[in-house]
Amino acid sequence: MIGALSARGPRVIVVFVAIGLLSGFLSGLFGVGGGTVIVPLLVMLAAFGQKLASGTSSAAIIPTAAVGVIAYAANGDVDWIAALLLAAGAVVGAQVGTRLLHRLSEPVLRWFFVGFLIVVMISLFVIIPSRDAELVLTFWAGAALVLTGLVTGVLSGLIGVGGGIVVVPVLILLFGASDLVAKGTSLLMMIPTTMSGTIGNIRHKNVDLVAGLCIGVTACVTAPLGTLVANVIDPQVANILFVIFLVVITAQMTQRAIRASRKPKE
Repeated sequence: MIGALSARGPRVIVVFVAIGLLSGFLSGLFGVGGGTVIVPLLVMLAAFGQKLASGTSSAAIIPTAAVGVIAYAANGDVDWIAALLLAAGAVVGAQVGTRLLHRLSEPVLRWFFVGFLIVVMISLFVIIPSRDAELVLTFWAGAALVLTGLVTGVLSGLIGVGGGIVVVPVLILLFGASDLVAKGTSLLMMIPTTMSGTIGNIRHKNVDLVAGLCIGVTACVTAPLGTLVANVIDPQVANILFVIFLVVITAQMTQRAIRASRKPKE
């Protein structure tokens, strides 16, 4: 596996490492797997197709999320029952998403991802995080968590995100969780979710395992640092910084989607 990585050349290795370091930090900071970073950067910097980037992102998220969970759990910021309920729906949804990934065209995926990022940015402005909020589980809340997990799993398998970008806002807005508990619970949920999605993507040959391993292992280095910063930075400031980053990514992905749609069909 080392030889396969070396054969790609130093520039590609540096790109994988840089993507891993950045996605790991943002994973710990925002409670996301890093797919919103990994997918567009693999497309823009490593010449990956959208499908391969999405599948590789899912594989890279697994070790990143595991390290992030440990950091949040150490501070008591993980709701284990809520995470299991979310995962129950997400594992099934991830298989649905990977099947859609295999069937949809590249232009459709590009525009879908751009639309997804726009929704994320809007939600981050709506959210008003609170460190004192509590997640209260009832029968209906549990059922809603499973349904949320199902939708999240579909997105995970389809566009290569771990699901945190969906789960964190939902846990805060609809379930009354604090921002830190939402992030820690989200990271725990996405471990089985992305494992399920990765298995499906491997079956359809939409994963570069060497790239995923390189990015995932590298991300583990900076994920604890992101978690540390999340505990001291003002929640609203963190949201604003993330939106600024997503604006840049969305603009670049939109430009590529427009160019792809203008290419004459063969």
